[in-house]
Amino acid sequence: MKIIVMGAGIIGVSTAWHLAQRGHEVTVVERQSGAAMETSFANAAQISVSYCEPWANPQAPAKLLKWMFRNDAPLLFRPTLDWRQWRWGLEFLGQCTDAAFRRNVEQIVALGVYSHAALKDIVQGTGIVYNRLERGIAHYYTDQASFDAAAQAAALMRGFGVDRRVVSRSELFVIEPAYRSFADHIVGGTYTASDESGDARVFTQELAQRCEAAGVQFVYGHDIVRLEKTGGEVSALQLRQRSTGELLTWRADAYVVACGSWSAPLLRTAGVDLSIYPGKGYSATFKLLKPERAPWVSTIDDEVKCAISRLGDTLRVAGTIEVAGYDLSLDTPLARARCQMLADRIEQVLPGVCDTRNEAQGGQPNFWAGLRPATPTNIPCIGRTRVGKLWVNAGHGTLGWTHGAGSGKAIAELIDGQRPELRFGFLGV
Repeated sequence: MKIIVMGAGIIGVSTAWHLAQRGHEVTVVERQSGAAMETSFANAAQISVSYCEPWANPQAPAKLLKWMFRNDAPLLFRPTLDWRQWRWGLEFLGQCTDAAFRRNVEQIVALGVYSHAALKDIVQGTGIVYNRLERGIAHYYTDQASFDAAAQAAALMRGFGVDRRVVSRSELFVIEPAYRSFADHIVGGTYTASDESGDARVFTQELAQRCEAAGVQFVYGHDIVRLEKTGGEVSALQLRQRSTGELLTWRADAYVVACGSWSAPLLRTAGVDLSIYPGKGYSATFKLLKPERAPWVSTIDDEVKCAISRLGDTLRVAGTIEVAGYDLSLDTPLARARCQMLADRIEQVLPGVCDTRNEAQGGQPNFWAGLRPATPTNIPCIGRTRVGKLWVNAGHGTLGWTHGAGSGKAIAELIDGQRPELRFGFLGV
């Protein structure tokens, strides 16, 4: 079949790769000048099969109220006049029960395990190098109540086949000695040896090159205007070339929407309304000043809900979610405060290890923001829509890198009429 994939992030490129491996004629359309230039550009770098709990949980409503007026809150809901934000928020609250939490975790873990295996297959088959570290993921806690609750979360994950184990403070420092300088604040942690980390942007761009070598056509610098529908199915895709403004109309046998947070408004042009809403996440990439003191094990800081991952001679710290629309700016007071929080936290936890100075101090911090396409359940939308020829692979939230390879493989199988071997609620199945 001739298939058009919209979006060249980790989800779209993985989709193109698996479709091409199955013999399809694939074209990828992307508005940026290259692959992985938006949400996949500078994420937390973690392949976190075991650290995948959905945002919606029984404790979330009270925390959201407490955090609403804190600029450094881990999860910040800022009301706007967009009624879709309010609908998403109400659906989110509906998932904040024990039963929904467990049900959602089960599907998210299943996709994570399937995707991790798919990622390993791609790496083995292509030899892609992307600052990969197969040293697991650790999670440290700075207050006793949170650490006590971690045992229950670890038991839940073990029930789904993921070996997340609770470790004492001394065990944590054996796993990752770099945090000894913060020892007075840490009460304990958890650790999963099977998780890993690596640079999603580098991987995606390298995989895009392998796709091109396999015959996939990448068309960059084109905005997707709308999906044209005739008689209950998509009949064409309308594009606009950014450099000239020229409108183009392309046709295919199948269309896959993998545009991250912009998938929802694009799907609405064909009459498909999915509850996917952006969550703005921040990251900072700091040059290492003292590599010998930097961590090798990717880590989660429970207190501020940020991830810390080593990428070669840099340290990536990423976290916070801001549900407030499609704004990507870094120069607002709120954005500056959230970026500064990441820098300040690294100095607290790993003092002097990185160059966290701001520009006024002579430093060159590399701050970034991206929109995480989230569903209220944190379960992505993968599969066939009710409109003929139209497929979707979006809504992965903060787990696009974790779920990317498997989501691409799964939708390729679905398009070929097969049922992926995992317990997951695929659309149209």
